[in-house]
Amino acid sequence: MNAIEARDLSFSYAGAAAPVFSGLSFSVPVGARCLLFGGNGVGKSTLLRLCAGRHMLPHAALRVFGRPAFEDTALAAEVAFLGGPFPFDVDLSVGEILRARPGIDPARRARALDILGVDPGWRMHRVSDGQRRRVQILLELERSLRLILLDEVTAELDVVGRADLLAWLREESEQRGLTVVYASHVLDGLADFGTEVLFLSPGRLRAHQPIGAALGRFGSLARLCETWMREDRDGDFPGRPPRQ
Repeated sequence: MNAIEARDLSFSYAGAAAPVFSGLSFSVPVGARCLLFGGNGVGKSTLLRLCAGRHMLPHAALRVFGRPAFEDTALAAEVAFLGGPFPFDVDLSVGEILRARPGIDPARRARALDILGVDPGWRMHRVSDGQRRRVQILLELERSLRLILLDEVTAELDVVGRADLLAWLREESEQRGLTVVYASHVLDGLADFGTEVLFLSPGRLRAHQPIGAALGRFGSLARLCETWMREDRDGDFPGRPPRQ
């Protein structure tokens, strides 16, 4: 079974002049660490939100663990989407927040606190942006997830925090079969972390291939992203109609 399977997936926002993308077909196997790349505005965040069941879709267009991503609400217990702002600035400590979340394995919670460097005594109305992001990640990763969708959430972490988080996610994928889809423009360390690359170009899926195949042509993820994003920006990509 695949963790994610898209079949001729298309999506438009209400009132938009054109779809975000159309005809996307791909599958992400269980336990993969899929790196999602593409220029600004190509639909990376939208695709992650669709996988998280945030928008209505035909049930056959996008399936998560063999179930319709939008219609099967039970997937919320197995899938986490992390992205966007986390405006949790109330005068509460992290410890108070955690005590209000029953049913969490204490050992897993303790390890998540340690890896993310979160102090239960932090008060949410006083933390920095990076600390706030760590708390957001903690509240999801202390759960036993099957799929985690990350949308640029590590940009605010320091180098050590990001490295420790990626190491833990890799361990989880290798030992528990956690599937990770990770959209980021911060490429350091991702060549060793990812197992496959999914690259979105405007309106379409340009490539979905194992990490080795992607690096084999370009030598680095930075070179791959720069080359393909420049082609997208300049309209100089394979299959483009000839210029008049």
